[in-house]
Amino acid sequence: MGRVAYVNGRFVPHGEAMVHIEDRGYQLADAVYEVWALFDGKLSDAEGHFARLERSLSELSIAMPMSRKALTLVLKEAVRRNRVREGLAYLQVSRGVAPREHAFPARHVPPSMVITVNAVDRAATEAKAAKGIGVVTTPESRWGRCDIKTVGLLPNVLAKQKARAAGAYEAWFVDELGFVTEGASSNAWIVDRDGRLRTRDTNANILRGITRRTLMDVIAEEGLALDERPFTPDEAKHAQEAFVTGAGALVLPVISVDGTPVGEGRPGPLALKLRRLYIERAQATSV
Repeated sequence: MGRVAYVNGRFVPHGEAMVHIEDRGYQLADAVYEVWALFDGKLSDAEGHFARLERSLSELSIAMPMSRKALTLVLKEAVRRNRVREGLAYLQVSRGVAPREHAFPARHVPPSMVITVNAVDRAATEAKAAKGIGVVTTPESRWGRCDIKTVGLLPNVLAKQKARAAGAYEAWFVDELGFVTEGASSNAWIVDRDGRLRTRDTNANILRGITRRTLMDVIAEEGLALDERPFTPDEAKHAQEAFVTGAGALVLPVISVDGTPVGEGRPGPLALKLRRLYIERAQATSV
């Protein structure tokens, strides 16, 4: 049996899945999304992702397509039908289908929802973590509401391509004050020269990362010092360690910034420890 997608109430073969040409997500990026990491076929950080989905939809005045309980069942069924144990579940909700116009549809239209599920090679991701990744910096070019997880990701796409062209894995946006905001698809962290963990506070209009939030709980349980305070690319280059967090990356050590080695130029012990602790917590709390 091949891959299966969920599209507006129906499970269909992945290759036959489609949305209407006037879906506002397709034409206007009038949509939001969420991604759950899957451990042993279960949804990781489920509560946080559902809460953020509800907030993103509310900020854009898009209705929840169904109750959280029903959505949980649909997500789990999508995972089951795709027979994925380790991977990612992607959900997208748009304002719906209506004749193309910038303003909201004059009449109520039901939101559109799609779900896809992808397998992840955990051995490959562990190998990547053991090796570490490089990041490049790029000027902040995104809209002013990065706290909403919308599908309007063109600046992120261009940043990722810049990273790929430079032989790096991730790009870090840098604001007009010279501080790192976050990555193209992750939150950015360092262990500074004083040994304190630092990451940008969410009041700075960055995405409220769910992996970030869970890792902060792990950090508190470990009794580690944490500052929600911005840092510059230069501070990152002179830090003891650096790493990124996200549903796909989990906790991924950074070994270089713009080609400059971070620390000893290899994954730091604290980043690797936090990755292990996060995965253990995610596995134990997945639903």
